[in-house]
Amino acid sequence: MEEIINKVANSALEVFDLEDYYPKGARVQIDISQWLLEGFLLKEKDFREHLKNHDWSQYQDQYVAINCSTDAIVPAWSSILVAIHLAPYAKKVVNGTIEDLETSLYEEILSKLDYTPYKGKPVIVKGCSRKPVPTQAYILAATYLQPFARSIMYGEACSAVPLYKEPKK
Repeated sequence: MEEIINKVANSALEVFDLEDYYPKGARVQIDISQWLLEGFLLKEKDFREHLKNHDWSQYQDQYVAINCSTDAIVPAWSSILVAIHLAPYAKKVVNGTIEDLETSLYEEILSKLDYTPYKGKPVIVKGCSRKPVPTQAYILAATYLQPFARSIMYGEACSAVPLYKEPKK
């Protein structure tokens, strides 16, 4: 019987797995409509009172997204005021959804990585993930890798989709 050879393991192919950069910590979304009259009308005095009485310590060391789930038109300062209350407790606060929060986390992390180890190498951006990696994170990864990688593929080594190939010089 012939020996089975793992060609992927023996190749120069580098795997870039976004899950490796997934920051640990709870994610939570705060819906400010809970502090609006009937979920739609912001009465400043009542809104401030709700924020004053809210237990902000429950967000200690969490990543927080602030949004409004209703079609209420709320002034910009309302989310800013919520963020100010969260600042002493939360690791990070963004305006938007949990996906916006994940995108913001990846933007911060990916912008600080050293991509030189991928110089002149074929890179596969791992596609299957067990963690909630937003599409924007894959786009950012490809954008950051492009100036360094010889080629970029997406997916798994057994079924990768080619995305970029360095032009011949």
